[in-house]
Amino acid sequence: MKGTFFLGSDSPKKFEVREMRDLGASLGPHEVLVKNMAAGICGTDIHIYLGEKGSAEVTPPVVLGHEYSGIVEKVGAEVAVVKVGDHVTVDPNIYCGRCIPCRMGHKQNCENLFALGVNVNGGFAEYSICPDTQCFKLNADIPFDYGAMAEPLSCILHGVDLAGIRSGESVLIIGGGTIGLIMAQVARLSGAGAVIISEPVEMRRKIALSLGVDAALDPLSSDLIPQIVEITGRPGVDKVIECVGNKSAALDAVRCADLGGTILFFSVPRVEATVELPLFDVYKKELKVIGSMINPDTYQRAVNLINSNRLVLKPLITHSFPKDRLEDAIRMQMSNDSIKVVIHPWD
Repeated sequence: MKGTFFLGSDSPKKFEVREMRDLGASLGPHEVLVKNMAAGICGTDIHIYLGEKGSAEVTPPVVLGHEYSGIVEKVGAEVAVVKVGDHVTVDPNIYCGRCIPCRMGHKQNCENLFALGVNVNGGFAEYSICPDTQCFKLNADIPFDYGAMAEPLSCILHGVDLAGIRSGESVLIIGGGTIGLIMAQVARLSGAGAVIISEPVEMRRKIALSLGVDAALDPLSSDLIPQIVEITGRPGVDKVIECVGNKSAALDAVRCADLGGTILFFSVPRVEATVELPLFDVYKKELKVIGSMINPDTYQRAVNLINSNRLVLKPLITHSFPKDRLEDAIRMQMSNDSIKVVIHPWD
């Protein structure tokens, strides 16, 4: 059993493939041994790679990879939700259920949040162990690459719930990466009228149009507002979802929100990131500004969507790498040449 261990952002060698102990030798009664088949590179993995803060603390050496799917290889004595041979996707986020945020209905802010592939070994290995509560069954005909998209999809569903998209509303999504392109599809499934993507990379705009968005705009070539007026008849949209995490994207979000609009800041920015908020715009337009963090209680819904084939995911998965080229995979995910990069631990 082998895994690619993250050795630390300040280590001269950041990753190393190492032998792992026989993970299935002593499973707990509610533990599941998963043969990992596909694991996505996430923005959080990039933050960790660069030494920036993510949603949970990382203590190297550890096998990263919290977006993953695989095959149940072995189960503990009391596991009933899955059986050997089942195809599963794994919800990495584990909440304590005891702290005040958990007991107040805000488990995503759990004071003891614990994540597979962040705090303990995860998907960038041949095998992993996870609690049975975190395993969700995939239909046997669903590609494992799609199953690995359940975690980001579950986060997207939480964000869309917070944004409160209603039938016929116009939606602007800033950023046409994996999140933005799935967000556009979920917005449409939620009943949105005009769905617009703002994305400077031409390849991503073309894919957005192939997925059925009403317009894919380049924010660097011309002002967004006149283009939005042409599409919606208004100098703004009802809902803006920001999926980039930089200053210009945040300012575009405020500018492009119409009267009574909602702005969802979905991206994971750097901890020190700030922006000067035009307070008069917030006041005059009566804007709602919302943040969104991870995926409380939305994972099964994400799996249901994937199993029902309601989303187009194939064109979003642009590159795959074996586990011994994880650093190359992360660099590719950071480039404008990719959308979603996945690791195949058994290649």
